[in-house]
Amino acid sequence: MLTASTHNNNIQNLHTHTKYCDGADTPEEVVLYAIKKGISSIGFSGHSYMSYSKTFGPLGDHTEEYKNDVLMLKEKYKDRMKIYLGLEVDMFSRPDMQDYDYLIGSVHYLKIGEEYVCFDTDASGVNSVIQKHFNGNGMEYAKEYYRTLAQLPEFGSFDIIGHFDIITKHSDRKSFFDTTSKEYLNAAFEAVAALKGKIPFFELNTGAIARGYRKDPYPSTDIIKELKRQGFGVVITSDCHNKTMIDYKFDDASELLKACGFKEKYYITENGFTAVPIW
Repeated sequence: MLTASTHNNNIQNLHTHTKYCDGADTPEEVVLYAIKKGISSIGFSGHSYMSYSKTFGPLGDHTEEYKNDVLMLKEKYKDRMKIYLGLEVDMFSRPDMQDYDYLIGSVHYLKIGEEYVCFDTDASGVNSVIQKHFNGNGMEYAKEYYRTLAQLPEFGSFDIIGHFDIITKHSDRKSFFDTTSKEYLNAAFEAVAALKGKIPFFELNTGAIARGYRKDPYPSTDIIKELKRQGFGVVITSDCHNKTMIDYKFDDASELLKACGFKEKYYITENGFTAVPIW
């Protein structure tokens, strides 16, 4: 049975969204909720502005307001918690990546020809992408995603790989490709090998569970074990879009990591990323 986290002083979530992108709360509402729960540090990771996004493009670029708000809160609450300024960078968005405490590199779009194709959508939307761009072949879609993911280091100096196998978002309910097949896992493992030594950490991301898409976190156990074998470090995140999910299933995430051979996870501190034991 999955349970809520209890060791609040051993919690840090670095994947946190707010009303500046697609989250439900203001940054200050998140901070106050986290303080009330006894959490000692959090990081915000607003989406980078994506001009090509049908969702974010029309809203305009609010990056500076986001940065200024988080920096204000960092100072305002410095005696009560540590706050870190991060950015979740969609690979193709090419934002200014200076002056952040950390960067999450993620893929939400595929570039097919000159078109930016969003696949981080509902199951019907994914099916449309596969039918239109991959002749109905879900495995070719999966392979193209991993080929794209492998290119992340060409677009920035990232600290964390975001939701490594996000294309499995709907796999519990709708099978677009066989996630257990050798063909699929080879494609995923090739991306792991390509990213080795270029991005130090991946996230064990509980967000798809919190939002009712999946029963298990990103990435799958097979991929976690391969990331461990290849020497990646791990951070636990909730991909929080609602303050109440700030530490969603973190205890279970720790248990999964231990089962996959991890003995430590990483936090960001004022001195950079630091390993801490998984209890």
